[in-house]
Amino acid sequence: MKFLSQLNVGERGRVVAVHGEGAVRRRLFDMGITPETEVYLRKKAPFGDPIEISVRGYELTLRKAEAAHVEIK
Repeated sequence: MKFLSQLNVGERGRVVAVHGEGAVRRRLFDMGITPETEVYLRKKAPFGDPIEISVRGYELTLRKAEAAHVEIK
């Protein structure tokens, strides 16, 4: 099992599931991170938090803790 927070810059992945509950899960879905969506890790901040991904044709910045809820393959 691999999570979005574990990708390296330049890697792609496909969302398998969004874990977590409540507001965090709902927020990720609202931002377009849903199962079978392809994501591309564009940038990481110097200490690894936050990260910038491309999803559905736009750039999105996530905290590492949020990205840890997104399972990818």
